[in-house]
Amino acid sequence: MASSSFLVTAAMVTVFAAVHLFIGRLTFLSAAPRSAWLSFSGGVAVSYVFLHVLPDLGVHKRAFASELGLAEAMAESMVYAVALLGLVVFYGLESTVRVSRAQSRAQGRGDRIGSELEWIHVASFATLNLLVGYLLLHRDQSGLSSLILYFVAMTLHFVTSDFGMRNDHVEAYQARGRWVITAAVVTGWLIGLAWTVPPVMIGFLFAFLAGGITLNVLKEELPEDRQSRFAPFIGGALVYASLMLLERGGL
Repeated sequence: MASSSFLVTAAMVTVFAAVHLFIGRLTFLSAAPRSAWLSFSGGVAVSYVFLHVLPDLGVHKRAFASELGLAEAMAESMVYAVALLGLVVFYGLESTVRVSRAQSRAQGRGDRIGSELEWIHVASFATLNLLVGYLLLHRDQSGLSSLILYFVAMTLHFVTSDFGMRNDHVEAYQARGRWVITAAVVTGWLIGLAWTVPPVMIGFLFAFLAGGITLNVLKEELPEDRQSRFAPFIGGALVYASLMLLERGGL
């Protein structure tokens, strides 16, 4: 690996870690109605998924076909099925979290979730973070502009998802959760430095990431109690869509 690539991606993974560790200090994000920055970040993340991640699933379709011996149509269906699986898994997890919090309130124990569910929630985000860190070094598209678009989109996604996790877990996120997901994104980057994962495995994880990010962004923006702001959300989506279309067009 070139030293410049190492230094650039090392700086980027440091920013990822800083978001996880210090999101609690960004007190302006807790404003009501929902901070425009959170809605803008959600729009960016959704735009990145639909204009970069989902189209690139076609690349992984070929890996599924060649390495698993599948017909092209079946490989394509399987890739998108994995993306759907990611969305369903995270939806099920978020639904379980809401039920646990409601039961806790009904029992007079406050707005809390069970400790075992807390670790499942953190572990699921840690798994996504491993892949995000790895893909800093092993994306399908090379080049500095593609890397910057990926970095900015993932940074803003982390701002949105970490804010939501911090609200879900309160004390647990500050004491334990943030350290686990920080270690995960750094570990993913270190794995990328040392090893190259087989293409079919990256295809599986990449598709799962697409579904997971889509659900995580929408669950932060859509509920009524979030008091989300549509204008910043659509603004983030349009701005980032324009940048990606320019990058794809070689401008």
